[in-house]
Amino acid sequence: MCQRAKYKHIFDVIFVKSNFKISLTSILISFSYYSLNKKIQLMKKLFLLSLTILGFAFTTSAQNISENAIGLRLGGSDGLGPEVSYQRAITNNNRAEFDLGWRSARDFDGFKLTGLYQWVWLLDGDFNWYAGVGGGLASYDYNNNAFGYDNDDTFVFAAGNIGVEYSFDFPLQLSLDFRPEIGFGEDYYDNNDVDFDVALGVRYQF
Repeated sequence: MCQRAKYKHIFDVIFVKSNFKISLTSILISFSYYSLNKKIQLMKKLFLLSLTILGFAFTTSAQNISENAIGLRLGGSDGLGPEVSYQRAITNNNRAEFDLGWRSARDFDGFKLTGLYQWVWLLDGDFNWYAGVGGGLASYDYNNNAFGYDNDDTFVFAAGNIGVEYSFDFPLQLSLDFRPEIGFGEDYYDNNDVDFDVALGVRYQF
C-alpha cells in the first residue's frame, strides 16, 4: 500500500507540473498574439492617418525642391545620435531621403539606415511642409565583459515622416521633422515597440 501511495504521489506531482507548463505556455501564446494584434492595429491607424494627410496635401500647391541636399539630422535616433542625411529629388515635389546613424564605443556598436519617400508642398514663402513613408534596417551589439552582458539584435522597421523646412536664399535648408517607427526586433531589447523621433535637420542644397 505504501508503494502504491508513493507512485500515486509521484504521478500527481508530474500531472500538476505538466498542467502548469501547459497553462504557462497558453498564457505566453495569448500575450504574443495580443502584442501582435496591437501592433497591427497601430499600423492600420498610422496608414489611415498617412492617407488622410496625403489626401489633404494634394489639395495644396506643389513646390519645386532642390535636386540634392546633404547634411545632418540631429535627433535621438534610438540612442545612435545624429544621422548623415541625403535627399534626392525624383520629381518637382517628390524626393527620396536616406538617413544613416551609427555609434561605435568601447562596449557598444550599432547602425541604423532609414529610407523614406516624401511628398513636398508649399506652405508659405520659402517654407515647405512634407510627409513620407518608408522603413529601414538597424543593428546593435552591446558587449560589457565587466557585467557579463553580450547582447545583439538586427531587425527591420517601418517608418513615417512629417515635417516643415525652410530654404534660405543661399544653399542652406533647415528642417524640423517627426518620425514615428515600428520595430520588428527582439522584445527583450525593446526593438519591437513604437519609437518617436523628433529631429532638427541642417542640409546643404546643390
